Amino acid sequence: MVEFKVHRVRFFDYMPSGIRCMAFHSKADRLALARLDGSVEIINFSNNYFQEKVIPGNDSRSIEAICWVGCDRLFTAGLNGEIVEFDLERLCPKYTLDAFGGPIWTAACNSEETHFAFGCEDGSVKLFEILPDKIQFERNLDRQKGRILSLSWHKSGTLIAAGSLDVIRVFDVKSGHSVQRILVDKGPAGTHNKDCVVWNVAFLSDYTIVSGDSVGKVQIWDANKGTLIKTHLVSKWDVLSLSVSENEDSIVAGTSEGTVVQFQLLSPTIGDTETQWIRTRTFKHHTHDVRAVTETKTAVVSGGLDTQLVICSLLDKVEVKPSESVLRKVIFPHRTLVSCAKKPGLLLFQFPDQLELWRLGGTDTVGKPGESLPVTRKPEKLLQLKRKGDDHICCSTISECGQWIAYSTVTSIRLYQLQCESNNISITKVSKLPKVLRSAHQLQFSADSSKLFVASEQATIHVISLSRSECKHVHTFKPKSGSSAPVHLLAASADGQWLTSANRHCEINVYNLKKLKHHCMLPVYNSLPSAMAIHPETNNLLIAHADQQIFEFSTVDKQYTDWSRKLHKEGFHKCRIKWHTPITHITFNPSAPSQVMLHDTYMFCIIDQSLPLDGLKAQFYSQLTPKDMSETDRPSKTNAFKMCTKYQPLLHVNVLEDDWLVVVERPLIDIHSQLPAPVRQKKFGT
Repeated sequence: MVEFKVHRVRFFDYMPSGIRCMAFHSKADRLALARLDGSVEIINFSNNYFQEKVIPGNDSRSIEAICWVGCDRLFTAGLNGEIVEFDLERLCPKYTLDAFGGPIWTAACNSEETHFAFGCEDGSVKLFEILPDKIQFERNLDRQKGRILSLSWHKSGTLIAAGSLDVIRVFDVKSGHSVQRILVDKGPAGTHNKDCVVWNVAFLSDYTIVSGDSVGKVQIWDANKGTLIKTHLVSKWDVLSLSVSENEDSIVAGTSEGTVVQFQLLSPTIGDTETQWIRTRTFKHHTHDVRAVTETKTAVVSGGLDTQLVICSLLDKVEVKPSESVLRKVIFPHRTLVSCAKKPGLLLFQFPDQLELWRLGGTDTVGKPGESLPVTRKPEKLLQLKRKGDDHICCSTISECGQWIAYSTVTSIRLYQLQCESNNISITKVSKLPKVLRSAHQLQFSADSSKLFVASEQATIHVISLSRSECKHVHTFKPKSGSSAPVHLLAASADGQWLTSANRHCEINVYNLKKLKHHCMLPVYNSLPSAMAIHPETNNLLIAHADQQIFEFSTVDKQYTDWSRKLHKEGFHKCRIKWHTPITHITFNPSAPSQVMLHDTYMFCIIDQSLPLDGLKAQFYSQLTPKDMSETDRPSKTNAFKMCTKYQPLLHVNVLEDDWLVVVERPLIDIHSQLPAPVRQKKFGT
C-alpha cells in the first residue's frame, strides 16, 4: 500500500445547532427534526438512519413545533408567529401564514389530520382546517390568561388539553369553552422556580392527561374529574419534553439535566389486573437540555442543546439484529461541507452564514512513518465570504484550479472569480448569470474548471460554460423518468465526457457532455446513494449507498463491472465492516489508480481493486500478519480492504498531489467547549 503524508486539519470550526423539536411518522418511518437555527432535517429510519433531506435555516425563522400531516406534508410554527408548510421536493417553504396571536409556542394535529391547534402568546388556541393544498383559519377557542405552552388532542378529536403557567385546561372543540381547569402544584419553597410551567401535556385515549413541568414532575391526571392520580419526581430541574408511544403503554420524558426517563403501564404485582404508570428506565446520553423526545416501535429517540440526536434501542423490542441494538448518535451532517482545490492546496469550508477559504500549511522536514512533522508554513485563512440575505447556505463548491467559488441559498446562486498572486488575493462577483439559475441543491465544477453544473430546484441540471468575460447557459439535462425528486449528488469525469446525478428517488442518471444527451440510467437500488465518484482513468462510476453497499458501474458498457459483481457475491469479511454512519465522500489515489478511498464520520478506508477480496467465509488476517510471511505467501494473504480509525470525527478526506492526504477533523471536545454550561455537572463520588 502507498504511504501518505497527512495534513491533519482541525481549524474548521463547524458548530452544529441544537435540536429544538421533532416529530416521528411511524408509517413512513421518518423523523423530522427542527434545529435552533431554523433548519429542518428528515431522517429515514428504515434506510440506516440516513439524513435524506435538509431544509436550510433562515435567520428570521424560529421553530418551536413541528408536525407531519400524512407522509408528504410537514408544518412548523415558531416564535415569529408564523406557520410554515414546506415543499419537500424543492426543500424550501411552500407558503407562510401569520396566526395573529403573537409568538406560537406549541402546535398539535388531531388524529384524523383534519385540524391543527396552535397555542399562542396572547393566551388563545387557534384552530386551522387542513385542506389539500393549504391550511385555513377556522376559529379561536376561549382566550385564557397567560401564554399557551403545550397542547394535545384527545383521540376522539372533541377535546384539547392545554398547559400554561400553573394550570392545565381542557377545551371542548365544538363549543370552544374550557370544560375542565386543573391547578398544578407550584414548586416547594426554596426551589429555583416557585411558579410551575407546564411545558408538555399528553392526552391519552382513556381520558388520562400526562404533564411535565418546570419543577421536575411527571404527573398523571384524571381529565374527567380533574384530580391527580400519580406524581413522579424525576428531576430537580425542568421536564422539557414528553412523548407517548403509539399504543399508549409507554411514556418518555426529557429533562434539563440531560436524562431521559421512561415510564411503562404495568401491573405492580404478578397476577394483578390493575395497571399503573411505573418508572422503568433512565437514559443518560446527553449533557444538556433534552428539548425533544419520541418513541418508535424499537427505540427511544432524543435530542437537545448538545446538538446530537441519540437513538437508543429498547433491547426487549429489538429482534436479533446487532446493527439495531447499537446506540447511535447522529451529530454531523450526512453530506460534505468541505470542498478541496487539489492543485493549489485550498480548502473551502461551508458555514450556514459564510464561506471560509484556507490555504494548507506545509513542512520541509522528512520524517519516519507515524512521526508528527513540524509545520514550517502555517495554514492561512485567505477569504471570509458572508452570504447575502437571511437564508442559510445550502451548498457550495470550489473549482480544481481554485479560481472559481460558487454557493447557493434557497433563493439565489452566487458565483465568484478568484485571483491569487503571491500573498495578494482578489475576488470578483460574476454579476450577470444566466436567467435559468435561481437556486441549487448541488453544485459541481468540471475537472478543467471550464463548466459549472447546477442541480436546480426543478430536478434538472444546468450546464454553464465559464470564462473570464461571460457565463453562458449551454444545456439543461432532464431525468429520463420525469422524476421531480431533487438531485443531491453530482459527479463529473476527469476527461469532461460524463456527468452523473443521483436524486432522492434513488435514481442515478448518466449524461454525455460531449453529445449533450442522456446516456443511461442505472438499475434503481432501494437505498439512497450517499456518495459517488467517477474513476479518472476507467470512467467507471463508484457508488456508496446509505445501507453501506458499494457498486461499480461502467459508464461505457452500461453495466456493473466484474469487480462489482464479485464484491456482491463474496463480500468483505464481517470484521472489516464497521461503518456506523453513511459514507460521505469517495476519491481515488492518483499515484495508484486501483486504490479507492472512502470515508464516513469515524473512519476512512482504502480498497485496492487489484487485490483479492476477503469474503465472508475467508480466514481473517490482521494487517500485521503479512509482514511475518515470506514474499511468496504474502500476496495471497494480503486483502483489498484497509481502514484507519486514527482520525475522527471526519468531515472530509482527499488526496492531493505528491502523496499528500488532507484529513479534516472536528473533535467533539471542541464542540462541547462552545456549548453553554449544563445545569448540573456530574462530580466524582456523587
